[in-house]
Amino acid sequence: MRAVKAGAYHFLEKPVDLDDLLITIEKGLEAQRLRLEIAALRKQHRWQFAHVEFVGRSAAMSELAQIVEKVARTESATVLLQGESGTGKDLVARAIHAHSGRRDHPFLEINCTTLPETLVEAELFGHERGAFTDARERKKGLAELADGGTLLLDEIGDMPLGAQAKLLRFLEDSRFKRLGGTTDITVNVRVIAATNQKLERAVQEGKFRGDLYYRLKVVDLAIPPLRDRREDCAPLALYFVEQLARDLKREAPTMTPEAIRVLETYSWPGNVRELRNVLERALILEDTQEIRPEHLPVEIRGASQPPEGGDQLVQLPPEGFSLEDVERSLIEQALTRTRGNVARAARLLDLSRDTLRYRMKKYSLAASPRASKAALGGS
Repeated sequence: MRAVKAGAYHFLEKPVDLDDLLITIEKGLEAQRLRLEIAALRKQHRWQFAHVEFVGRSAAMSELAQIVEKVARTESATVLLQGESGTGKDLVARAIHAHSGRRDHPFLEINCTTLPETLVEAELFGHERGAFTDARERKKGLAELADGGTLLLDEIGDMPLGAQAKLLRFLEDSRFKRLGGTTDITVNVRVIAATNQKLERAVQEGKFRGDLYYRLKVVDLAIPPLRDRREDCAPLALYFVEQLARDLKREAPTMTPEAIRVLETYSWPGNVRELRNVLERALILEDTQEIRPEHLPVEIRGASQPPEGGDQLVQLPPEGFSLEDVERSLIEQALTRTRGNVARAARLLDLSRDTLRYRMKKYSLAASPRASKAALGGS
């Protein structure tokens, strides 16, 4: 027990069972590998766009970072960002602006959900004195204030149809009139629109103008939810822990491999925003040098716990079954789910990569059509 407290992975009581010894060694090596991987993640898998940083190691994040670089080089193309709430659409918009030639000019945003319909147009294009009851003086709109820079229209799917028509005209010729005004004003602004709605469906339902939709999606970027790129959980978690620790003026705790596994198992309906909130809660409530599974909310831990109603993960049917067939099936499912990524499949099965490779060879999975299909990313 003293050895474990001093840093040993585990201990066995005599007489030692050889099967238990081998399993313990496998898990110990896997834990050490994860600790080294976590340490490496602190410096890797980050893309810097001026003061905006992308974090992740998934293929989707790598591709997104490359697209942002290309889009940033185009000074005027409109961009449509689509993705669930909390995926980081505003971060992508800021990265495009920060990496473009417009970086020294304003980046302004308007949330189309929070404003009543009567004020959306006034906020976007401004108003003249006396344009409406409370218009006691002239006011410039965000489109005018963002001249030379970038304007983010957040939750564009909630913009009223009347304002959509005037926005379309502005996108076509970069001109507008203030509310109550008679003079055209011309500006040079890149427009980025973001939404968590399916705009194509909204067009079909008559809730969004089709001509505006096609005008906005010159560059259409879909940001995948966190549940579809769970390998990003570890680098994101470490990034947030370091960031939050600085804000709280405390030393950043480490994260145990078990805690990382819990994060990777959860489905994250609130996406990256929810992950950050969970870690912020842990740092505020737990004064510890490492974050362990018990420091995470019960609903997060529950995703990686056995189902209620007993300790058995699998119920043995009365007629029994072949243990080898079950093991083979589970390995095939893990490889299919991870698209042939052996390291991730091994984590899903709580095995070391060498052990998984041994069992794949045992069942001839590397040469099977199903395994080959998974390895190639087939559907």
